[in-house]
Amino acid sequence: MSLPTISPAEAKRLIDEGAVLVDVRDRAEHARERIPHARNFSLNEFDKGELPRDGANVVLFHCKSGMRTLSNAQALSDKAGEGCDAFIVEGGIDAWRKAGLPVVEDKSQPLDLMRQVQIGAGSLGFFGTLAGIFIAPGFLIIPAFVGAGLMVAGMTGFCGLARVLIHMPWNKALKNPPVARTA
Repeated sequence: MSLPTISPAEAKRLIDEGAVLVDVRDRAEHARERIPHARNFSLNEFDKGELPRDGANVVLFHCKSGMRTLSNAQALSDKAGEGCDAFIVEGGIDAWRKAGLPVVEDKSQPLDLMRQVQIGAGSLGFFGTLAGIFIAPGFLIIPAFVGAGLMVAGMTGFCGLARVLIHMPWNKALKNPPVARTA
């Protein structure tokens, strides 16, 4: 069963009427930017607990762009349970913001890990190539190594750069992580 999608404006109306909004993004993404009153229940934690419905009969799910919620619609529907109307907020928090609806941002929180990996891999590839062209050809091993690492990550799901970045000081702990509030 696929969940129906609703516009951010319709989602806002339902939230004002008592619907529960569930953010399925990772905790770090939620800490950096979130829709007010959204409860964070990451897809990675779905098997570890109950959905924070607070007795509501309507549950709305959102992610960043809508892709994660759409690709996990069946699991979201199952988690919402019987007797609960569940919807996906079309376009996620990006569409919510574009519709002019409020978003809480905390720029002191770290970027999500995937963006850090993209910045790191892109920087190593770019500057390694420049160094290989303008300084010494031996530097070309850097973008080759990055490319091989990305290939391994794509084939196995293991990303060595992500493993390194997760241990960096700025990723050790969220600064005052948001607490799910009841409406």
